[in-house]
Amino acid sequence: MNDSAAAELRERIGEIYRADSRRVLATLIRLLGDFDLAEEALHDAFAAALERWPRDGLPANPRAWLISAGRFKAVDRLRRRSRFETARAAIAGQMAELEGPRIDRDFDETGEAAGQTDDRLRLIFTCCHPALSPDARIALTLREVCGLTTEEIARAFLVPVPTLAQRIVRARAKIRDAKIPYEIPTRTDFAERLDGVLHVVYLVFNEGYAASSGDSLTRSDLSEEAIRLGRLLVELLPDAEALGLLALMLLHDSRRGARSSASGDIVLLEEQDRSLWDGERIAEGRALVERALRSRRFGPFALQAAIAAVHAEAPAAADTDWAQIVGLYDVLLRTDPSPVVELNRAVAVAMRDGAGAGLAIIDAIIERGELAGYQHLHAAQADLLRRCGRSEEAAAAYERALALAAQEPERRFLERRLRELREG
Repeated sequence: MNDSAAAELRERIGEIYRADSRRVLATLIRLLGDFDLAEEALHDAFAAALERWPRDGLPANPRAWLISAGRFKAVDRLRRRSRFETARAAIAGQMAELEGPRIDRDFDETGEAAGQTDDRLRLIFTCCHPALSPDARIALTLREVCGLTTEEIARAFLVPVPTLAQRIVRARAKIRDAKIPYEIPTRTDFAERLDGVLHVVYLVFNEGYAASSGDSLTRSDLSEEAIRLGRLLVELLPDAEALGLLALMLLHDSRRGARSSASGDIVLLEEQDRSLWDGERIAEGRALVERALRSRRFGPFALQAAIAAVHAEAPAAADTDWAQIVGLYDVLLRTDPSPVVELNRAVAVAMRDGAGAGLAIIDAIIERGELAGYQHLHAAQADLLRRCGRSEEAAAAYERALALAAQEPERRFLERRLRELREG
């Protein structure tokens, strides 16, 4: 093979790594039963590919070749370790599943492995197991399913790299020591476990859509990773709530380009330039909402996506169908009652019936002592008090919100509102 062809093949190997490495890893984790060993085997397999494919040519099924190479590399690695004799018996049965001829039979003409879809789904459910802490679930999902580096995840969540690395190490150890099964849940546990997976994906998206702290309103890399995970879940498991979650993320993310000014300041929904909204994402999100609602098995994510779709359908803020939005919040409140949903409904009621009607609902939430440390409760109360002409009370509420705000664009917005009130 000449130098030009070899360079082209190396570029192709890079493309295969970007497209398929997480699929290969998922299968290796199933076969080896160990995250660290599987990750080492993955890197060994691609190193072998870089060495052998330029000489021997691209194999018919690259993914099958990589899994086979990774499996053999893992065996070699274990042989070199003192505990190999003990480990060999434990993994012998698993290794036998991928003898050379069997691998080729288990891959179709596209290179997709039989059972590989299940492997990716198993990996997601394992990373999001309820025995792990929420922070560990997010870190492990981004590391193992999305392939982000430890440094990238730490930077995104403003966590020191050693802290994040230890979080991942502890999560892997927990899976190993607690013998958490690498499997899709049984029918009995499925609904609860799927809900946990969807919430992990949504937490990742939310941190990208509205960063909890820092100088930037959004972190598009995290939003995109969450959407990629959402697409994978819909591809592997087209459940109504998976459809709803993907729709919700697409519809929210469609407004990304209009949510902040050139200087990084917040632009409220009613003031956004809707020509900057992403029409393709809106169309895709609306189609997914319709699929989810037609199933009649939808839940909170699909209902929230339906609300986002009503906003997206309005050509201008004045054309928003607030009656329909309140109706959807009524259903959501019955389906998934929470003070945050009640707060969001209060804002919609204020838009439909006037600021006073919404303020009465918010006052009732405050009287119950709920959401006292939630910045958006006080910001919403302040806005409605301002619209009612109760400036002094509004200023006090803005100050409470400001004391809780950690994100710089939100702090600037609240400070601006306070200045406007004080200047008359």
